[in-house]
Amino acid sequence: MSYDVSNRCSACFSHMQSLDCVKKAMKFVEDDQGRTMEELKELVLIEAPTGQEENRARDFAERLKKLGLEDVHIDRGGNVVAIRRGTGKGPKVLLEGHMDTVFPFGTVNGVEERDGFLYAPGIGDDTRALSMLLGVIRALDYAGIRTDGDLVFVGTTREEGMGGLGGMKDFLEDNRDIDISLSVDNNDMANLVYEATGGETYEVNFYGIGGHAFGAFGKMAQPLHAAARAVAKIADFVVPDDPKTSFCVSNIHGGNDAGIHAIASKATIKFNFRSNSPEELDKLRTKIFNAIEEACREETEKWGKDTITWDKKLVSSIPGGLQDAHMPLVEAAYLGLCSLGVEPVFRKGGCTNANVAISMGIPALCMGRAYAPDEDSQNVLNHSVHEKLPMEGAYKAVQQVLMVLLMAAGIDGEFSSVLEE
Repeated sequence: MSYDVSNRCSACFSHMQSLDCVKKAMKFVEDDQGRTMEELKELVLIEAPTGQEENRARDFAERLKKLGLEDVHIDRGGNVVAIRRGTGKGPKVLLEGHMDTVFPFGTVNGVEERDGFLYAPGIGDDTRALSMLLGVIRALDYAGIRTDGDLVFVGTTREEGMGGLGGMKDFLEDNRDIDISLSVDNNDMANLVYEATGGETYEVNFYGIGGHAFGAFGKMAQPLHAAARAVAKIADFVVPDDPKTSFCVSNIHGGNDAGIHAIASKATIKFNFRSNSPEELDKLRTKIFNAIEEACREETEKWGKDTITWDKKLVSSIPGGLQDAHMPLVEAAYLGLCSLGVEPVFRKGGCTNANVAISMGIPALCMGRAYAPDEDSQNVLNHSVHEKLPMEGAYKAVQQVLMVLLMAAGIDGEFSSVLEE
């Protein structure tokens, strides 16, 4: 892909790289890899299922306090927040990683190191981001770098699944002075995630009279059959590849084993749908609920005895949005990757905490956790108990985050934020 960077961004990046303090910080990051990996091993053993991050939050907060950050606290959303003051002459920059993982308590039984990887549930997504934040702070301190903008380091909660990016939503709602948002939540540092895929998750309940599977047969419509009709209709949908759009009925149930010979009076389906296009998302939502209404009507008309009704509940909503591929943050990240010998990959869409910032009009970017040139990003087995993180060259991901952070915040007396005119 041909990608030209503006003269201003290129000049700013070159100047940053020439600074002795930046060179010192970059070398420190490389030498500090062993320490960040040890911290990662310690943090991943503190299990943090979505919505139950308290133990990890307390530990992470203590680590930030020991590094001398200001105003370290746990906010109303359970997020760990800490500030590294700048001169006050630049934008306020957020750097965050989420603390929660998809695994219930009792899943993590240790960390295994073999074949150049660390293995443990949650070792990458997103525990690695927390150790990276700590490494960035140490590098800034070691090199004596003072930024123009204040740096806000946050361990966020409830990013995964039913959490619906809840911690990030709470934090940005309460901190409207954030000017730039940087997230670390990506398997491969080569990926530039600057767009936000919108999505919604719903629970739909189907209701009927219910009765004996034999004795009441033919005398009433069946909610579970209506749910099955709806799922079958949804399964036949065709959606565009570009903009990428998806749908998934992930759960269907009704009745119980005790009533195995009963017509259930209630059935439930849960489904998620997403799109890189707000227009396609709206069309798909309408199509899904039309299909549900049709399914209930067909099941009702088949028997003609009673009426299947339904209701819906929005379980989570993931905001979407677009940004220019040549916004200064993307250009800075592109230059950073190239300087590290990593070929940038422009990702269309994404579903990370950056979505929240993008939807609010805050310039945002999501960066990666590891240097993985020989790994298909899916092969790290995210959300699997076999999750792994490549160790060789992992420091490069921390260096990338450091460089983008400095370009965003500016360095006192040297250059201002690349986002400022």
